[in-house]
Amino acid sequence: MTPPQQTHEAHGHSHSHGPAAPVSLHLRKVIAAVLIPFAAAVAVGLALLWPGSTPAHERTGVGFDRQTEQGQVVRIERVDCKDVNASQLPSTGDLTKPQGREAQQAETGECKKATVEVTTGKEKGRTFVEVVQPDAPRQFHVKQGVVVAYAPDAPRDLQYSVTDVDRKFPLTLLAGIFALVVVVVGRMRGIMALVALIASFAILTLFILPAILQGSNPLIVAIVGASAIMLIALYLCHGLTARTSVAVLGTLISLLLIGLLGSVFIGWASLTGNTDDNTGLIHGLYPEIDMSGLLLAGVIIGSLGVLDDVTVTQTSAVWELRQADPSMGPRALYRAAIRIGRDHIASVVNTLVLAYAGAALPLLLLFSIAQSSMGTVANSELVAEEIVRTLVGSIGLVASVPVTTALAALVVSADRQAPEAPAMAPYPAPTGPGSGPASPYEPDSAPGQGSAPGQGSAPGLGSAATPSVPGQNALTRKLGGRGRRRKK
Repeated sequence: MTPPQQTHEAHGHSHSHGPAAPVSLHLRKVIAAVLIPFAAAVAVGLALLWPGSTPAHERTGVGFDRQTEQGQVVRIERVDCKDVNASQLPSTGDLTKPQGREAQQAETGECKKATVEVTTGKEKGRTFVEVVQPDAPRQFHVKQGVVVAYAPDAPRDLQYSVTDVDRKFPLTLLAGIFALVVVVVGRMRGIMALVALIASFAILTLFILPAILQGSNPLIVAIVGASAIMLIALYLCHGLTARTSVAVLGTLISLLLIGLLGSVFIGWASLTGNTDDNTGLIHGLYPEIDMSGLLLAGVIIGSLGVLDDVTVTQTSAVWELRQADPSMGPRALYRAAIRIGRDHIASVVNTLVLAYAGAALPLLLLFSIAQSSMGTVANSELVAEEIVRTLVGSIGLVASVPVTTALAALVVSADRQAPEAPAMAPYPAPTGPGSGPASPYEPDSAPGQGSAPGQGSAPGLGSAATPSVPGQNALTRKLGGRGRRRKK
């Protein structure tokens, strides 16, 4: 039978090689007392704000708000641009200006007349002609899939027009490659990350967007939706552990800071959130939507992904430092982990700024072409919106490092683990008839050296007062005896 000491020792050793040291029941209760009400509040918020469906409206035929079908290019003919009246601008003869060059090229160049067949919808099989100018950025080829817009109120010959190309296959293939790489490298963690990603998109498309369209406050919807995404993603990817719970708390505090700063500076800078054709169309279709609140909701949701990365990394760093040196107190843990966090801050902030700059690169190029000063560019609402978005998100990211590190250091230091028993606890000497061995590692008796009934252990076989290596005395006597016989 395995003695109790060995069972306890093996159990403690198995934890030392696990992914995270377990925490005490007391600490789990404290964390649960904080997170369970928060999770319950998120669930109540989802239930109260959950939209029935996207409110209906009459299509305007502008931008994305129009009926579309799938089509395919079946034939392409080369024709003279003059024969199809491709020029939409009268030629001024001034070739130094873009308008003059485009008009002359459209009048004298060679155009393409593409015959497109509608492949979906009620009028499947119907064909129409699309003229492509020589300087058009999108050129068609035979058997190319396209997206066609349908305007039922227009004259029959003008009801269909090509608006875009069909990119479903390359995008689906790229998504499949991404999923394959994540699963191959991440294995089970990668699978759970993909599940969390699907859940995040489901919350975004089924809750956040329809709730905003129904007129709910965009800020409240974003906070509830982002909290639900955070809980699902973190616990699915990193497990239901105290370490993950601390990361959840750090992320929540940082999100609240981002929401507060964003609300203050979006209002102070008089940002309306209505800066391009798409937001203008949304405001025209749903004038009750608070566009500045929609901007703030975008800031919160956009910062959530990077926040998860920072908080999980810092929490893991504190836990690993504690496992490496259990004698470290909260201050020592914080000082050691914050040095790791500072390196993370530099890379994360740079990543966030470059991501926003890359997204706004065409806009910045336009300002560069216009030779506008830096102050003029920054003061325009288009750029000021991105500046506020970037800086508010970066402040939240930077603040999440000390906040999460301090939380993790306090939690892991306050853990009330029961002290472990000594590795080699002495066993009492056996007394009375039928007693077991003096040491748990020695057999009950050796041939020719067993104890007589009713007596204690035989001398020289080890006792509680004189610990010995298992079987050492018996082995020494046997070897020693044989050695003396050889000398004789």
